Amino acid sequence: MALYSEKVMDHFRNPRNVGTIENADGVGEVGNPVCGDIMKIYLKIEKDIITDVKFETFGCGSAIASSSMATELIKGKPLSEALTLTNKAVTEALDGLPAHKIHCSVLAEEAIKSAIKDYYDKNNIEYDKSIFPDESSCDHCCKA
Repeated sequence: MALYSEKVMDHFRNPRNVGTIENADGVGEVGNPVCGDIMKIYLKIEKDIITDVKFETFGCGSAIASSSMATELIKGKPLSEALTLTNKAVTEALDGLPAHKIHCSVLAEEAIKSAIKDYYDKNNIEYDKSIFPDESSCDHCCKA
């Protein structure tokens, strides 16, 4: 069996939604100090719907593929649905990741949550703080 699925390879070679959004409504950036991956997610939001999403990722092929797939999974969705996206859903949508690369899908989940939190904070929208990573600890960026 190949180390990476065809979907992982496709999203690595042909990533979707790469780039930035000027005047993004929400921006989230997370990193993993162990492997050096950094993900930045940009959101454009209209009437609680993610109308556009872009990413910049510095990292391995699994990190790029996870970012690409995650953006595809939330584009056009309400914020409430985007907040339910899990790293497991990203991994499954990619037809799996090697165990030592699961942290890449975790980063994608956390980057999306960070961007939504940024949007809420910028717009003084109340939210349940328990659904967002605790940015005062390293737990949110180092899970595997």
